[in-house]
Amino acid sequence: MTVFETDRLIVRQWTESDADVARVFDMLSRWEVAQWLGARPRVLESPSEALAAIRRWRARADDLHGIWAVDVRDTGITAGSVLVVPLPDVDHEPTDDIEVGWHLHPDSWGHGYATESARAAIDRVFSAGLDQIYAVIREGNVPSIAVARRLGMASIGTRTTWYGGIELDTYRLAAGDR
Repeated sequence: MTVFETDRLIVRQWTESDADVARVFDMLSRWEVAQWLGARPRVLESPSEALAAIRRWRARADDLHGIWAVDVRDTGITAGSVLVVPLPDVDHEPTDDIEVGWHLHPDSWGHGYATESARAAIDRVFSAGLDQIYAVIREGNVPSIAVARRLGMASIGTRTTWYGGIELDTYRLAAGDR
């Protein structure tokens, strides 16, 4: 099911197809991707873990929020994911703060897919009435910092408010600032 589209991308719900499971496993079994994700980064060790991840992502989706597949329109390749989800607090419970994020397969880095899909995701939630959104980035993730800046997000410093209290570089965009 398509969630939204851009000129180059189709953003859709993840499915449990063999191709999606293989792509998620290939992406998240790489430390170069996994090191930046979640409260306790780790690589996936089996395709069954990729299937479980897809099922978790689908379960978290509602009309506004989700972790979605980003497909390149011209090739059909799944570049990775874009997400709009409530940030989890220090006890890992959802908050009212909403995060935009992205994780892409390394073969899809450097093409602007993260910026393009995240911008469209932000536009979508701002159109639905959200007044601000955050991006939280682990120290040293220079490419994601660049994406946040291209999105017009302003750094509000390092915070330990979310994801179990880990230190995260935090960026914010208000609806009126875009």
